[in-house]
Amino acid sequence: MTTTVAETPTRTTPAFLPSLGIALASAAAFGSSGPFAKSLLEAGWSPGAAVTARICIAAVVLLPVAVVMLRGRWYLLRRNATLLLTYGVVAVAAVQLAFFSAVQTLSVGVALLLEYLGVVLVVLWLWARHGQRPRRWTVVGIALAVAGLVLVLDVLGGMRVDGAGVLWALAAAVGLAAFFVLSARADTGLPPLVMATGGLVVGGVSLVVAGLVGVVPMTVTTTDVELGGLAAPWWVPVLTLSLVAAAFAYASGVSATRRLGSKVAGFVGLTEVLFSLVFAWLLLGELPLPVQLLGGVLVVAGVVAVRYDELRAVEPVATPSPVEP
Repeated sequence: MTTTVAETPTRTTPAFLPSLGIALASAAAFGSSGPFAKSLLEAGWSPGAAVTARICIAAVVLLPVAVVMLRGRWYLLRRNATLLLTYGVVAVAAVQLAFFSAVQTLSVGVALLLEYLGVVLVVLWLWARHGQRPRRWTVVGIALAVAGLVLVLDVLGGMRVDGAGVLWALAAAVGLAAFFVLSARADTGLPPLVMATGGLVVGGVSLVVAGLVGVVPMTVTTTDVELGGLAAPWWVPVLTLSLVAAAFAYASGVSATRRLGSKVAGFVGLTEVLFSLVFAWLLLGELPLPVQLLGGVLVVAGVVAVRYDELRAVEPVATPSPVEP
């Protein structure tokens, strides 16, 4: 049985700020997807086709680098085959399919709010699986972050609620939680980029199969798209989504989560919605409302509260303990 130290980083970890920077860069990369995906959808692409292209191209780009990083240690892939399959199917492919299924009957704000509850699921998982009971400041952080998301996402404006849509959105939340929990595994021997690449390969293949059997509609066009009021070739948003919002976002996300732990990384990941506002402002001219800015402040306050809770916690003793996903 593989052994490792407890997942949660200690309060004396000297590399917190660099790790935080990587996590924020990942959140910004994920947050950049909105305007580019919107340009493709408005040009006639189906959501499934845009996501599949994004994931598959990212996998192809990262694969040669991952092969070099493995240095012939193919046994690592065999040893972690179940982990990579779970990561690719649940944390990459399923979360995408579940979210797009949710927005068919829910308003986008409600669907995103429910999906981001995956961070709360991470806290509950750490409590149930590793006995890390959420302390007072973590609970405060959850409350602040959720309240901030309600304001940022304008959930009450044009709200649509449907039972099936809620279930799909909660399934997306499970996928998001799986991303942070599985990414935090430091006992696999897999470099973060290899872990991300394996997940993207499995996720890409899963999406292609889903498209071939008709579960996910696949429609593409080669007409120009509109970005920032200017016409651009269709491949500009496709490559941006693939290289920035998938390849870089997933690789840096796995690296940051291993450094910060799934709980802190999950809350920092909530800043994705703030970065999406910034990119929508810069590329689409959609100026954030004052209430959304207030929501952003609350989200950041929630992240600070969770990190403060980590600093106040008793530093864990580095004794071996079994870790399973």
